[in-house]
Amino acid sequence: MDTQRKTELKEIARKIRVGIIDAVHSAKSGHPGGSLSIADVLTYLYFEELNIDPANPKMENRDRLVLSKGHCAPGLYSALANRGFFPVEDLKTFRKTTSYLQGHPDMKHTPGVDMSSGSLGQGTSVSCGMALANKLDGTSVRVYAILGDGETQEGQVWEAAMFAGHYKLSNLCWLVDFNGLQIDGPIAEVMNPAPYTEKFTAFGWNVVDCDAHDFDSIEAAYKAARACTDKPTVIISHSTKGKGVSFMENNVAWHGAAPNDEQYEIAMADLGER
Repeated sequence: MDTQRKTELKEIARKIRVGIIDAVHSAKSGHPGGSLSIADVLTYLYFEELNIDPANPKMENRDRLVLSKGHCAPGLYSALANRGFFPVEDLKTFRKTTSYLQGHPDMKHTPGVDMSSGSLGQGTSVSCGMALANKLDGTSVRVYAILGDGETQEGQVWEAAMFAGHYKLSNLCWLVDFNGLQIDGPIAEVMNPAPYTEKFTAFGWNVVDCDAHDFDSIEAAYKAARACTDKPTVIISHSTKGKGVSFMENNVAWHGAAPNDEQYEIAMADLGER
């Protein structure tokens, strides 16, 4: 990736992080930590990878993205807003009773959302169904899903992984946001789902690692996924929870908490908005 494009993507990712903090601060609730850790990945997906059209959100041959870790909706909403699916200023209505931007993604009311997600694990199964349907129809549609690392403690994830491997869903790409923290603490202490490479390989997947905050690494991972034509691909995305906001980074307390006014100002300064 050339230097100019990386600079442009870094600026988009910064704006997406600003939108995340604006949304959660305005709502006085939400999940900033895991939203910030996927901001760069979302930037690459929505501004480089996905075949989508903000002017036609229901375009039949669009690629699909499932945010299986649906509590990180602030990240998805900010990416969609910055991509032009709806006004960026609407992010400040997040979780308001009259808003179309609720605490989990809602495909019926939010432009650009392909699946209403919430309960962890379910997005993996739905992404498999989407991928198989498009494979049977012979379309060029690709299906992407973003999982939390804590989410991979769910048995449904591994049932879906077995399904995808069995049907050789080469049009399916999962990304595991491997930031090492979940609401109850370090995933290695709560219920360690590692090693990922050996487990997904055993289920018949192509496994790729990437640095979640390096666009060259992200680009290489998604290119490797496209190049694999005989099995599904999972990208193990090594990330920092709360990335970009000093007091949130690697701090499990910010899994599901909103900054107060003083913390909001610090976050905005960290993100270059002050």
